Amino acid sequence: MNDILFNIRHIRQRITDACIKCGRNPSEVRLLMATKTVAPDRIITAFESGETLIGENKLQEIKEKYDALKDYSHEQHFIGHLQTNKIKEIIRYNVDCVQSVDRQELAIKLNDRLKRERRNLDILVQVNTSGEASKFGVSPDKAVELVKQIAALDHLHIKGLMTIGLFSDDPEETRPCFTLLSQLRQQIINLNIAGVEMKELSMGMSGDLETAIEEGATIIRVGTAIFGKRVYPDSYYWNEQNPNQS
Repeated sequence: MNDILFNIRHIRQRITDACIKCGRNPSEVRLLMATKTVAPDRIITAFESGETLIGENKLQEIKEKYDALKDYSHEQHFIGHLQTNKIKEIIRYNVDCVQSVDRQELAIKLNDRLKRERRNLDILVQVNTSGEASKFGVSPDKAVELVKQIAALDHLHIKGLMTIGLFSDDPEETRPCFTLLSQLRQQIINLNIAGVEMKELSMGMSGDLETAIEEGATIIRVGTAIFGKRVYPDSYYWNEQNPNQS
């Protein structure tokens, strides 16, 4: 368990060093601990570091860990592909933010359920910046229009954008994905759309976090570099295979 705390300190130092190098304040960048397949006791150990933002890819894991984590102060984001038939449960288990809203149909159904529950929800709009068929996200050329459509929904609060980016051992190959997301963010800011914030850019993982920070990331998602290797590589957990699934 001490390894978890050591790993978090190491990642946080990398974030700090990257921010200083490019003239940013380290407080601008949050560490999201990706906790897919991580047991609750290991997550609770991670909370001891002071880092309390976690992200899950699958609703089933949120449900399985809910009772064990509910008494610990933390913020939970949903970072996987959200099926419309899971909306009710996402709201039931008090997810603070859905980072993966990528289509109008999902946004409308999510807003309708929130209206019935008399609740609001923070979201990020997911953009497929790599253009890969295996990745979810609205295409970059349709992102602004989707933001405008969602902005008309009273119970969803757009806080920024998210992308997964290209999986590569060379961060420079992924940089164009991050640059594109940052450019889209600025384009949306310039439009001054009522009710839309562009505070967050969720992009970058352990292998390319420095590059993501240079391009403006405010949330870095890290899993295996904190909790240890999984049976499958990180890319397995982000590749949902079916972009047309609802």
